[in-house]
Amino acid sequence: MAGREEMLKRVREALGRSQLAPPRSIEFPPLGQVMPPIDPENLVPKFEAELQNVDGRPHRASNRVELEELFRLILKGSPSLVLSRSPLISRLGLENTFRAWGLKVAVWPSVGASEAAIRDFRECSFEAEFGVTGVDFVLAETGSLILSSSTEGSQLASLAPPVHIALYRRSQVLASLEGVLEQARMQPGRSTVFITGPSRTGDIEQILIRGVHGPRDVHAILIEEACLEGSSTGDWQAADSKDRT
Repeated sequence: MAGREEMLKRVREALGRSQLAPPRSIEFPPLGQVMPPIDPENLVPKFEAELQNVDGRPHRASNRVELEELFRLILKGSPSLVLSRSPLISRLGLENTFRAWGLKVAVWPSVGASEAAIRDFRECSFEAEFGVTGVDFVLAETGSLILSSSTEGSQLASLAPPVHIALYRRSQVLASLEGVLEQARMQPGRSTVFITGPSRTGDIEQILIRGVHGPRDVHAILIEEACLEGSSTGDWQAADSKDRT
């Protein structure tokens, strides 16, 4: 310790200082708002624009006919797909619709399901071409999808298949990350994922490759209220409540 003090004393003498200079006090200006505010009427267009910027594909379904036409266009006759346990998927009755089209459908089992049922779903998730989920929120400022295990069950439907199709409503569109974090504290889940466009990596010879660590294509469909007309609200809410217990 004495050697260190002696060395510092010599440095100060060489610099013409008798003692260490007092630390300078630096005052930083207030940070303020990092991102410009987004008008409520521009939330959906902003989300769609940012999703396109990261190579995602936004869609809108103003009624049930348009929704089914969109699915037929995206699925392109795929023989199999997996569904999360999203309340929105249940309310839309998509499992029955897809089965009526002759598709092989696997749905994340409810709480209390056997290990065999869970294992079968996991296997189906890696075999299926498409995964359909809802979301907890979508983030307008970055074009991100936010999904939690508390609402979706297993998140494999959004991560394992090559194509991910996410459904959202206008009420789920939030402007900023601060808003998402505030809402997430109110609705805790076992895990939460932020999805910003398709999976991509540039690690292989500095060539951008999509779909290495997740879906190569991400679609987000806005479900307008007319799509839900005729749905049995009580039934899907009761089913959702049972799944959460």
